[in-house]
Amino acid sequence: MKKIVVCGAGGFIGGHLVADLRRQGLAELRAVDCKPLESWYQRFDDVESVQLDLSDLAACEKAVAGCDVVYNLAADMGGMGFIELNKALCMVTVLLNTHLLMAARKFEVERFFFSSSACVYNADKQRDPKVTALKEADAYPALPEDGYGWEKLFSERMCRHFREDFGVQTRVARYHNVYGPHGTYAGGREKAPAAICRKVIEAARRGDHGIEIWGDGKQTRSFMYIDDCLVGTQMLLNSDFAEPINIGSNELVSINQLVDIVEEIAGVQLKRSYNLSAPKGVNGRNSDNTLIKETFAWEPSTKLRDGLERTYAWIYDSMTSEQPAVVNFA
Repeated sequence: MKKIVVCGAGGFIGGHLVADLRRQGLAELRAVDCKPLESWYQRFDDVESVQLDLSDLAACEKAVAGCDVVYNLAADMGGMGFIELNKALCMVTVLLNTHLLMAARKFEVERFFFSSSACVYNADKQRDPKVTALKEADAYPALPEDGYGWEKLFSERMCRHFREDFGVQTRVARYHNVYGPHGTYAGGREKAPAAICRKVIEAARRGDHGIEIWGDGKQTRSFMYIDDCLVGTQMLLNSDFAEPINIGSNELVSINQLVDIVEEIAGVQLKRSYNLSAPKGVNGRNSDNTLIKETFAWEPSTKLRDGLERTYAWIYDSMTSEQPAVVNFA
């Protein structure tokens, strides 16, 4: 039995990863997050759950001690509304990965996974909504998203050099817009799929049938369902592939098309207003999956419509029920 620590376990992806590893029953688990336990999206009575501030080296050593595998999903981040307005907070997240790598080296962990982001890619390659899908090599020459993207790119380099200099077996995934149930859908840190689901539900419940869209709605993205993210993450962690790799859907849609899909799921048609002064990010971003298909004969495959149906249903239930969104599993 391996012992695995999931850092950022109180968050969206981390919570799902703990749930999936727990279902497999192949490892002893430790879950770590800076948030109070009652604020975690998913928590489990039979999993060791610890509240620690991983920006502190001593806390990282406590989190990693006795573990064979580290999944680092911890970050101070959110959707575009957060990362464009909190660049310093995003940059400070570099402490988490640095201190976790130092702890991983000290305790000689077998594998270390770091969740990077498509925000590392050169902004000059993302100016057209009809974007050419981004290959792993497109991160250089470096011009990533200011703040959050620079932190992720720097942390990727830390992983590389800890592997080359100290033998820490690091694995790095560049996630492209992960979405699904049991995540943030309000409060400023939510990403586009959850935000659009919430706005459509709110408009339908108010009866005014109006929705505000950030930007002109023509900006394009690809969105990966959480189940695909979990498969790709564990596949990469357990492989011998050591370079950063895209884990993302290549189903490119505009924000207007995303709204179309959610309206269809909800059975409503809304009047759209466009807030051109709101944060919107780059004009186009999509995942080139050539490398992951060549390396693993796999790529994320959940259709956006299917994933959004499940996500919308969970957000609707959370918004219309008096039960808390946090789930405690005995």
